Amino acid sequence: MSWQRELISNGNPMEAVVGFSRAVRVGRFISIGGTAPVDAAGKTVGIGDVAVQTRQCLEIIRLALEQAGSGLEDVVRTRIILTNIDDWKAAIEVRKDYFRDVRPVDTIMAVERFVNPEWLIEIEADAVIADRGTVRVPGSPG
Repeated sequence: MSWQRELISNGNPMEAVVGFSRAVRVGRFISIGGTAPVDAAGKTVGIGDVAVQTRQCLEIIRLALEQAGSGLEDVVRTRIILTNIDDWKAAIEVRKDYFRDVRPVDTIMAVERFVNPEWLIEIEADAVIADRGTVRVPGSPG
């Protein structure tokens, strides 16, 4: 079986320069790369405020998923990447607003810095578009 590869762009001019996509969909799988807290003009949002930056990253991810024919309900993994590991609680408080019921697996890690030193966080996400006809109830067989 051959899977079609769909590149998802959000118009970032660096996509063509560096050779990356905001997201890539192959079949039912969607992978979203490191998502920075920037606005449509590429300017950093929420300088100094990890909660505001987290929300901006998650909104960009939400839009990329929708562009790929999916949504937050299909997310199976997130990766929270921070420049200060002590910011993890503030970031997770915002993440809960988006994933409280979906409950994807998560990794939280720290790096020394990002390309733009104003960024306190980047977030990655993976999604698998679920078969909406079957719902597995936690604790049930199968």
